[in-house]
Amino acid sequence: MKIAVVGGGSTYTPELVDGLARMRGTLEVSELVLIDPAAGRLADIGPLGRRMFAREGHPGAVTWTTELEAGLAGAQFVLIQLRIGGQAARLSDETFPLACGCVGQETTGAGGLAKALRTVPEVLRIAAKARELAAPGAWLVDFTNPVGIVTRALLDAGHRAVGLCNVAIGFQRAIAAGLGVPAHRISLDHVGLNHLSWERSVRLDGTDILPSLLAEHGALIERQTKLPIELIRRLGVIPSYYLRYYYQHDPVVAELLESVPRATQVAEVERELLARYADSTLDTKPEELRRRGGAFYSEAAVELLAALHGDTGEVRTVNLRNHGLFPTLPGEAVIEVPARVTASGPVAVPTAPPDPLYAGLVTHVAAYEELAVEAALHGGRERVFRALLAHPLVGQAHLADRLTDDLLAANRDHLAWAR
Repeated sequence: MKIAVVGGGSTYTPELVDGLARMRGTLEVSELVLIDPAAGRLADIGPLGRRMFAREGHPGAVTWTTELEAGLAGAQFVLIQLRIGGQAARLSDETFPLACGCVGQETTGAGGLAKALRTVPEVLRIAAKARELAAPGAWLVDFTNPVGIVTRALLDAGHRAVGLCNVAIGFQRAIAAGLGVPAHRISLDHVGLNHLSWERSVRLDGTDILPSLLAEHGALIERQTKLPIELIRRLGVIPSYYLRYYYQHDPVVAELLESVPRATQVAEVERELLARYADSTLDTKPEELRRRGGAFYSEAAVELLAALHGDTGEVRTVNLRNHGLFPTLPGEAVIEVPARVTASGPVAVPTAPPDPLYAGLVTHVAAYEELAVEAALHGGRERVFRALLAHPLVGQAHLADRLTDDLLAANRDHLAWAR
């Protein structure tokens, strides 16, 4: 099969290549094509990918192109992992909300909305090209943040799409490593939205061990969530790292104001990685890539593609339509839960709705995401304002007004309707 990666010049790409190379028995790939307008990056990352395949004895070809149409032609899977505006736009997303005393983060709050406004139109343009040029029945797999919003836009436009995030697999792998057991023995009852999720149970060989995890492995849980174990024990569930922006908003804002923005750190890591990728003797994923983030993305991606292609019915945590699973959300909302994956697509595993302790927050953010899609599709200052007003990390009219102006001023180069 042919897999096309849109955003193939990303410093993440060797992570994906590594997974495809190592897991070649899981998914037969005849061609992996990296697509990116950044020819200079492709000139280093493409040959590295080719060397990585060769090192693992993978028979597939690794190619690269700056031409979207050529790369998409005949692809059975199209993976989307792009960043409109690069790290400079990310730095803006992480900093302009802080001036209003709000969380500055690239996937949630005002920064997340800014990223969605830049991203959704471009992803839909790519998806339209894929519908025209890719193989019949091709799947679009979105790893581009904010995943829930982007996936909702793709599905609303009628595309065969599924959203993918590494939060659930990251928890699974970390817990397995902490317990010293193989990852396949650990399963999670993961519930919520993308970057707004909780683990309601952690099963080892089918037995729920969440109570003992919370009681005996506090340090492990704190490392994964960046939240105090005392709070997590009171919740009785394990929240994702992103819940710290809600549960500890003011302390996190204070912390962000005093720290070096993540975008600045990542930009430095990327410079180091690109220098490593240019080394013609390198044929493995460099250790420095761990600092970039996105751990286990490759394994999640390969497992999902294998399940879709092989019609396996295996359970994977993905972003898909709600279709009544959470009764407080509309059917069109996109949720993040375990799903049984076949060639026809993922179907959510039946599960109980979110507990009242966090069901309100899920409903609140899902409503914001619906408004965010509208703003991304149709533009307009008032739509941006409404989305920000609906977001629980903003929620006040004077803040929404100021953040709207700041967001539009920072993103005029990327939003034609805002100029």
